Amino acid sequence: MEKIKLENLLELIENKKYKQLNEILVNYNPVDISELLEELDTKEQAIIFRMIEKSKAAEVFSYLDIDYQKQLVKAFTDREISQIIELMYTDDSVDFLSEMPSNFVNRLLNYVDSETRHDINQLLKYPKDSAGSIMTVEYVSLKEEMTVKEALAEIKAKAINSETIYTCYVTERRKLLGIVSAKSLIINDENTLIKDIINRNFISVNTNDDKEDVANLFKKYGFIAIPVVDSENCMVGIVTIDDAIEVLHDETTEDMNKMAGITSDDRSYINKSVWDHAKHRIMWLLILMLSATITGTIIANYEHAFSAIPLLVAFIPMLMDTGGNCGSQSATLVIRGLTTGELSFSDIFKIIWKEFRVSIVVGIALALVNGIRMMFMYNDLQMAIVVSSSLAFTIVFAKFIGAILPLLADKAKLDPAIMASPLITTVVDAFSISIYFKIATTFFKL
Repeated sequence: MEKIKLENLLELIENKKYKQLNEILVNYNPVDISELLEELDTKEQAIIFRMIEKSKAAEVFSYLDIDYQKQLVKAFTDREISQIIELMYTDDSVDFLSEMPSNFVNRLLNYVDSETRHDINQLLKYPKDSAGSIMTVEYVSLKEEMTVKEALAEIKAKAINSETIYTCYVTERRKLLGIVSAKSLIINDENTLIKDIINRNFISVNTNDDKEDVANLFKKYGFIAIPVVDSENCMVGIVTIDDAIEVLHDETTEDMNKMAGITSDDRSYINKSVWDHAKHRIMWLLILMLSATITGTIIANYEHAFSAIPLLVAFIPMLMDTGGNCGSQSATLVIRGLTTGELSFSDIFKIIWKEFRVSIVVGIALALVNGIRMMFMYNDLQMAIVVSSSLAFTIVFAKFIGAILPLLADKAKLDPAIMASPLITTVVDAFSISIYFKIATTFFKL
């Protein structure tokens, strides 16, 4: 379907051709409508939103960025917003309400039905990074004594309010006994009992489990949904694949920010002010700037060396940059391995041994190329030996530091991403300058 151009949409709104506009929007995917709304101002958003069928409007609202949700609710009454919330899946409505002021939430919950209010209040109580905070309470529950025919009837009755029906959950007094897939129900005879086709070998998570660990289970096992139980193995909800993808997306963004020395923020780049951007970047920059003083102090201590041989100064940037790049490479690979679960602190000696061998190969290759380059440019064998040997030592150290710091951070229950490029570069810079001038002063007897 060809997408309507923004200018054509605005023209329809301006000319109040709402019937024609409605005929266009009715065929649009909710995701596309949400992207369209983000291009409009609040007044135009409200006009379009009120023209969409209520259940579809709730879905569109759930796809909007939180900043646009906050902007849009200002154009609606509390009752209109409560109607949207009642039609949204509980986990989506909780995501929205958790970002709103408490007085607004309390006022809004007065308009929703008691069941919805209870479900929302329960989910709002779970820690922000827990499985309970991202689960939904809308799922299909079956009994062991049911036949396939009865189970299909139950699914048909509950499907409209359930986030997924591909996997159903067999419970007894809320205790989770097992799972049954929609495929199993379809291929079995309608008189077959659920207890005869139930899968009791299932994976579940606890409400307090870390949501990133839960999301990684989807990646590992290819789940569509995972049941969430409490400490007594009672079924309380499910986490679905869309929520897992969102968690992984958020965690990846957070890791990237930390690796760049930026404080994480849920808001989008465009919707943050200049002050907010500066505030989230300046702390790490200050720390790294002050820590770089160490490198400056080391250089100052060897002033006599480059006073005697000024050419020594010309190779400082190359040594520092190469060391920083080598350390960042190792750190990135180790952080990625820790994030995916491929690596752990118990692999530390294997990692050190592998990175050492890699650093030897890389160090020899770069040192040889650099030595040949220097002979062509300066025709100075002694200087080529000093710089190339310093480069090789720097690479070995950088690879070691790049591999070890994320592992130590993970062991200390810190995010390994904080040990990425900026911090590793600062440490390696200080070492590379120290080893460079130590070799130079020894070799040239300065």
